[in-house]
Amino acid sequence: MDADPNLTFYFKNFGKDSNFESQLALFGDAKVGRDNSSVQISGSGVSTAGRFVCKRPLNLVHEKSRKMVSFSNYFAFSMSGVNGDGLAFVMLPSQFPLSVFNGGEMGFLGGRKMKFLAVEFDTFKDEKHGDLNGNHVGIDVGSPVSVKVSNVSSINLVLNGGKKLQSWIDYEASSKRFEVRLSKFGESRPLHPLLTYSIDLSKMWGDENVVVGLSSSTANASQKISVHSWSFKSRIMPQWMHSEPLDPQHFVGKEEEMKVRKRSDCTLRVLSSLVLGTGCGALGAFLVLLLWTVLGDRRPIVPEEFVVQQSKELGYKKFDASVDKTVEDGKV
Repeated sequence: MDADPNLTFYFKNFGKDSNFESQLALFGDAKVGRDNSSVQISGSGVSTAGRFVCKRPLNLVHEKSRKMVSFSNYFAFSMSGVNGDGLAFVMLPSQFPLSVFNGGEMGFLGGRKMKFLAVEFDTFKDEKHGDLNGNHVGIDVGSPVSVKVSNVSSINLVLNGGKKLQSWIDYEASSKRFEVRLSKFGESRPLHPLLTYSIDLSKMWGDENVVVGLSSSTANASQKISVHSWSFKSRIMPQWMHSEPLDPQHFVGKEEEMKVRKRSDCTLRVLSSLVLGTGCGALGAFLVLLLWTVLGDRRPIVPEEFVVQQSKELGYKKFDASVDKTVEDGKV
């Protein structure tokens, strides 16, 4: 199938009504569980493990615009209380034979050198790979030896405790930052990631298409691993976003500059603004009243002699008009 830079799917469960087989494929030991709502990718006791992948490949560089692609991945899972190599979220070349299991780590290595990215949820301490313990999450890039690892016990979780867990795996192409989060099922997404790693996946694969999936290992076929839900969403990075990653070391020693302002500081700023605004308003009102007083009370000034003379002339004219009117009425 053609690669899709806008790859999106969401399955809350994998029952008959979910129609997940239209977008997802099962390989090896993977099958729908007895509860008819989850997919079991290991634990049947046979010699192979299982793989659960998306049929449509993903291209991390948009072919036409050459923009980089970010993605967000979420899945809920559970593992039985048996030590094994556990579960891994994998990104493999689209030409990889998904139906072949060679007995290696995560079901596909077996000494083979290839470009791949994996997030392992490992419940087995493998000394030759320098595993931290039998309860860790690691990021693997082209090798079963993790480039970054974290102890899950530090967040009070047990991978193979039989309880449902949920994981968020995100890649931001603009900052080239890869993040992994883990929590109990039903809890909100953790604010701080369990693992972070800087990597440019567009350079790792270039124009090569990749497939995303969940895979188990053949190290212990009796370990039951179930996937209860799975969603994936990719997105093309906007043109305006910066392509260089942030350097966390740049902010070391600058904590004082990045402190959030205290509430008291904000209150003083608000009071100062109110006082300044009141003062400006009062000054404006005073100027308006002053101009009104100066311009509104101005009357024309005329000589006193002109006023007296005008009054006499008006009285004389009125008298004459009265006499004339009397004579006219008397017909004299």
